[in-house]
Parts: sequence; C-alpha cells; structure tokens
Amino acid sequence: MFITFEGPEGAGKTTILHKIAQRLQAYGEVLVTREPGGIEIAEKIREVILNPMHTAMNEHTEALLYAAARSQHYFERIIPALANEKIVICDRFIDSSLAYQGYARNLGIEQVAAINKFAIGDAMPDITILFDIEPAKGLARIAANEQREINRLDQETLAFHTKVREGYHKVAQMYTSRIIVINADATVDEVEQRVWQALEARMNKSE
Repeated sequence: MFITFEGPEGAGKTTILHKIAQRLQAYGEVLVTREPGGIEIAEKIREVILNPMHTAMNEHTEALLYAAARSQHYFERIIPALANEKIVICDRFIDSSLAYQGYARNLGIEQVAAINKFAIGDAMPDITILFDIEPAKGLARIAANEQREINRLDQETLAFHTKVREGYHKVAQMYTSRIIVINADATVDEVEQRVWQALEARMNKSE
C-alpha cells in the first residue's frame, strides 16, 4: 500500500507521519520516505529547489525539478518497495505539485498534472492524508520551531500560502475517494489519533 501525507507549511504532517509509521508496522514492513528526496539523486535536486538563496528560480523550473526528483524517487525507491509488499508512507507526492505549482504558482493544475504524468505515468497513492490548517497558524509553528530547516518556500508571503491551502482544497475535491482531509489545528496527540482512526478505517475497508 502506498500512503502519502500532504499539507501546507507548518501543518505538522512530518511529525505525525513518523508516529503513524510506527503504528503501521502492525500491518507489515514499512518504508518511510519523502519528497523531494528519499534517494541520493532526488536529495541533490531537493538542495537546489529548497535552497533559500535560490530566489531567482522561476515557477516553470520549480515544477520541472519537482517532477524530475519525483520520477527518480518513484522508480528507484517506491516501486521496488511496493513490489516487495512493503507499506510505503511518503512525506509529500504529486498533490504538492498540483497545489503549490499548479494552483499557487498559477501554472495550472492540469498542466502540472501533465508534467507529472510524463514523469511517473498514472501513478497515484492508494490513500492520501491531507493536513489542513490556516496558513498563519502553520507559519507561526515554523517560526517557533528552532530545529526545523527554513527553506525557500517558507520565505513566501502569507498570500502565497493561502493560495496553497486553496489549491489543496481543490485537489481534495478532485480525488475524494483517495484524499482524507484532517483538521490539523490541534495537539500532536489529537491529530495523530484523528489520522490513525481515518487511516485504519480506510485500510480495513480496502481489505
């Protein structure tokens, strides 16, 4: 099973992901990975995309680099893991590109979807957990977390992050059977429990 976690900056998805990964071990061997990154080539692309100094990067370059990293990661790491019957849980996947570059960067969701279709074919997760939170609250979390890396996207305006959230809502409406929206404006324990209940119900339903 291929599960992805999505959400705007500061939604807390990465923290919850590792907690849920531990719980998923009851269902089988679990591979935790992330985008962009997860493997050497994609991690190098990540360094280029998210470097705070690369403010000159235009939106087309950004979208293409994400798709390139995703292609290498998907074919080198995700497909082999699924073939070995592992549960793959990934921090971000294609929905990030649709929300960030497709909607917030105004490239068009359909256009960005087409770029990614070239990169990974028709690949989609089985289940996606979308963490929803008001952008101002998410950014406040980032500012308060001294251990979190500050990347290029964190430097964007509140208006941009508001559009990202709107983009995620549009994507969720496009894939209602796959995407589960979780209210992330709560404590870590509360959000973890919400995610686990929703995920477990969906997994049991698919058996």
